[in-house]
Amino acid sequence: MPDINESRHLSVSIARSAGSVYDFLSEPANFPQWASGLGSLHLIDGQWMAETPDGPMRIRFSARNAFGVLDHWVAPQNGAVIYIPFRVVANGDGCELIFTLFRQPGMTQEKFSADADWVMRDLNNAKQLMETT
Repeated sequence: MPDINESRHLSVSIARSAGSVYDFLSEPANFPQWASGLGSLHLIDGQWMAETPDGPMRIRFSARNAFGVLDHWVAPQNGAVIYIPFRVVANGDGCELIFTLFRQPGMTQEKFSADADWVMRDLNNAKQLMETT
């Protein structure tokens, strides 16, 4: 039987075009303006590094694309790389941000719920930023 992690799809609607939201969010240097989970983000020797609440992590971002894909991979110092599917999807004149959160092996239900709450705060930060700038 395949090993499948529990997941949650978290989303917010944004009253701004998918293209303009994607243009802003696809730039890794903009992440600290709305994604508190990544803390400070710096480009070091061609690799993005983040100071997170769980320590320093290497971040790899998907290349800019025409499909609204903002996937990224987070590599903790000691542990497996965490894949984070993330999309901007057009919705009329606005868009949806859709984030898939996977429960990591050994993660308690309480920690998984806390992570989901944190992601929702960050998605709402992105919404506020995109709708007021």
